[in-house]
Amino acid sequence: MKKLTYLCNRLENQTDIRTLSKEQLIAQLEQLGEKPFRAKQIYEWLWQKSAVDFDDMTNLSKELREKLKEHFVIHTISAYKVQKSNDGTIKSAFQLHDKHLIEGVLIPTEDRATACVSSQVGCSLTCSFCATGFLKRERNLTAAEIYDQVVLINQQSNESVGRNLSNIVFMGMGEPLLNYSNVVSAIDKITSEEGLNMSAKRITVSTAGIAKMIKKLADDGVKFNLALSLHAADDEKRNTIMPINEQNNIEALIEALKYFQANCKGEVTFEYILLDGVNDTIDDAKKLVDICKQLEDVKINVIEYNKIDQADFHKSTVETREKFIDYLSKHKVIANVRKSRGKDIDAACGQLANKH
Repeated sequence: MKKLTYLCNRLENQTDIRTLSKEQLIAQLEQLGEKPFRAKQIYEWLWQKSAVDFDDMTNLSKELREKLKEHFVIHTISAYKVQKSNDGTIKSAFQLHDKHLIEGVLIPTEDRATACVSSQVGCSLTCSFCATGFLKRERNLTAAEIYDQVVLINQQSNESVGRNLSNIVFMGMGEPLLNYSNVVSAIDKITSEEGLNMSAKRITVSTAGIAKMIKKLADDGVKFNLALSLHAADDEKRNTIMPINEQNNIEALIEALKYFQANCKGEVTFEYILLDGVNDTIDDAKKLVDICKQLEDVKINVIEYNKIDQADFHKSTVETREKFIDYLSKHKVIANVRKSRGKDIDAACGQLANKH
């Protein structure tokens, strides 16, 4: 019993080593009587080589590895359940160290392999067309938990299609800008030469629209791309399907996006799910054009609605979709239809709901 109590107390007192900056790690190692260069070695193992076990750090002495085990822990994520779609899409339920589950998706195509990652356990935004919005938000993910999704999905990509990830989209569970510091920190680890060294141009963060945080992205000079889940071109309709619009209306979002474009080189895209009889009329298309004309080089991803159990929406007909896109094209707005992938395993846009 004493031994069990000791182990429990030890675990409670251990720091997750991946929550430390390099400077903090140096300071803690110095307190343990170690040279600063050891921190560089450990940092490399954690973020370049994605080590999740201190015993894998083979250029450290056994004595130091034991010391690390005594004072630190590495909270990792693991694949709890993996499902493969008929179209090759792979959805993974990842289990966190505290037993919470999140979902991530590998979307392979002929010319790319995209990881769709989550930023929160659940979501607090209650968008009415999204299955995740019906879940309770439990907590934010740490930067390391976001990073781990990329590492594990990259492994899946190599195993299933024989190539590394080409793109990362923050379009999984949760609102990335409500977990701002951890999302930005994770992207820093993913893009840094001291990390995975992926290009920021290949990363897109999708937001339901939090104006002040979009401006913060601009102030921080981020280099990744930004997608705004717009889904309606006037406030009355957007309030109905996306309650966040009541505090972040379209005018405020346009102002924030102008500020982002003035300060950042990343692309801006609008995500627009076509809902039958809700937001798919020519009048909606006209309002969407008016919004786009206020910004520079905005593209639109037109998304097919994917049915969820919790809502009674329906996807627009092909004819309605074509008329909508044709109107946008005639008014010089670039619109691409984003084909849904992984619908048969609930991995498509709006379907992530932790059904495990």
